[in-house]
Amino acid sequence: MTLLHAILHATNFSRPFLSTLVPSIGLAYTIQGLAAIPSIFAQTERFYDLSGSLTYISCTALSLYLHTIRARAAAAAVGAAKPAWPSILAALAGNGGFNWRQVALSAAVSIWATRLGSFLFSRITADNGTDSRFDNIRTSPPKFLGAFFAQATWVSLCLMPVIALNSLPASLFSTLPAAIGVTDILGLLIFLGGFSFEVAADRQKNKWVQEKKTKKHNEEFLTRGLWSKSRHPNYFGEVTLWTGIATLAGGVLVSNVGQVGMGLATSGALGKLAALGMAGVSPAFVALLLFKVSGIPLSEGKYDQRYGDRKDYQEWKKNTPMFFPKL
Repeated sequence: MTLLHAILHATNFSRPFLSTLVPSIGLAYTIQGLAAIPSIFAQTERFYDLSGSLTYISCTALSLYLHTIRARAAAAAVGAAKPAWPSILAALAGNGGFNWRQVALSAAVSIWATRLGSFLFSRITADNGTDSRFDNIRTSPPKFLGAFFAQATWVSLCLMPVIALNSLPASLFSTLPAAIGVTDILGLLIFLGGFSFEVAADRQKNKWVQEKKTKKHNEEFLTRGLWSKSRHPNYFGEVTLWTGIATLAGGVLVSNVGQVGMGLATSGALGKLAALGMAGVSPAFVALLLFKVSGIPLSEGKYDQRYGDRKDYQEWKKNTPMFFPKL
């Protein structure tokens, strides 16, 4: 028995959701563990964020194609013809082995991860490969390894609604009441709004930094554009886009299709509550990280220490909401 067949056999649970969730989480920790080894030896965090993006994309792809991987492995084991790989384009037209929602959310996560990963990698490269968050971590192998495993946890929890949606057999989606529902439209709009907000905020900040380096201004902190509407517009966009993903996935997971596909049809209200939890854990965990761990507290603390005694900083902080943008 090959390693692939052994893994597929060990993770072949009676509930499709678990059969997709366990390998996906396992892949997240495997990639992060492998990425941690050279980083720990070199004591560098240069590729930390980039490895996170790779993990997002890899786990999303695995959850999307795992049904087919299992079917092809089973066919190979008995010498039968392997089923063809599903066509993403055909799925968008309603004729493929995927439902369009699975393709749309998988693509959304992949686009977001590629954009954010490349942005953060270019930023850390410009800063000589260092990130102040790791000043007290990079020289301690256990702490550094813990940071990589924390990133695997972050990926696993944020991807929960996507993994749950991708675990559903595409054939079940045909029984949904409508080809496109209210939560589908709402979820996509929220995602697009949040993604656009985050991209615009990051670009404005990057442009401001470049202009500062070329002496086009002497401002110590950014108070223009979206940064005049919120002190952390990029974080607002981040939470918003994951809320959109959770909304679209949640609309399916709480339906009869989702309940049947995840093996929760006999659980009644508890099954629907569990489905909401699987969808909602994503934006909730992102918000927790940004509000309590590595986002807003670090940023606010750093700026308060540097500029807290300046009147212009105090005015900007007083008149600019911390998170939700003002109109």
